Amino acid sequence: MEIDLFNWGTLLLLFAAGCAGFIDAAVGGGGLIQVPALFAALPQSMPATLLGTNKLASIGGTLIAAKKYLKAVKLPYFILIPCIVTAFVGSFGGAYVVRNIASGQFRVALPVILFALFIYTLLRPSIGLTHAPSDLGVKKIFQAIAMGGVIGFYDGFFGPGTGSFLLMGFIRIFGFDFLHASAASKLVNAATNLAAIILFGAFGHIVVFLGLAMMLANMVGGYAGSHYALRYGNGYIRALFMFVVALLILKTGFDALGTLKL
Repeated sequence: MEIDLFNWGTLLLLFAAGCAGFIDAAVGGGGLIQVPALFAALPQSMPATLLGTNKLASIGGTLIAAKKYLKAVKLPYFILIPCIVTAFVGSFGGAYVVRNIASGQFRVALPVILFALFIYTLLRPSIGLTHAPSDLGVKKIFQAIAMGGVIGFYDGFFGPGTGSFLLMGFIRIFGFDFLHASAASKLVNAATNLAAIILFGAFGHIVVFLGLAMMLANMVGGYAGSHYALRYGNGYIRALFMFVVALLILKTGFDALGTLKL
């Protein structure tokens, strides 16, 4: 597919990628902007091609945000590395399985799950504001393995809200604050994106030139988003998290209604 970087459609895609990188750097959810933009700009393309291109565009911003976070926070890698490995395997497995199994059930259940996550966070105004990791022993390693595998599989199989689930998982299970949870989530999310890129790329479902151009814009957004998150701290990230989850509820709820009508 030939892409003209100087037409309005492509310029809007680059702008969308930058905005997606900004939001994704702090709380995840950049796909809310980037995926619909791709589907709107390239309506004749196969969905798998658009999703693969989205993953390629996203991984750059995710990595640049992770690099910036890691200069400011310290993470327990003996917990994080098992989570990253199982997330990679899970995402690859989910992307492989989704070729043969419909994801309609996830589409219907997702807004309900996200609404529960929103209410849970709303009713606990102090959650994620203090970094107080629980006892990170062997039990937590197994929990990290399980969390990475389950959320990784979900990301490969369906995807919306993955960043939000990772963020809350690191806060609720491991006692991280929003800032440390954002940093950890970026590394795990990079692994799930890489697995999807490998699978989509193997079947030719990536518009490489467009994906790389969007990646550069996404990296600029990711750098800016992580800068603001580090500057304004947990209160800013929490507010943005609530906003993004609310948008996810509306978007996935609308999608679920469409599925039920079918």
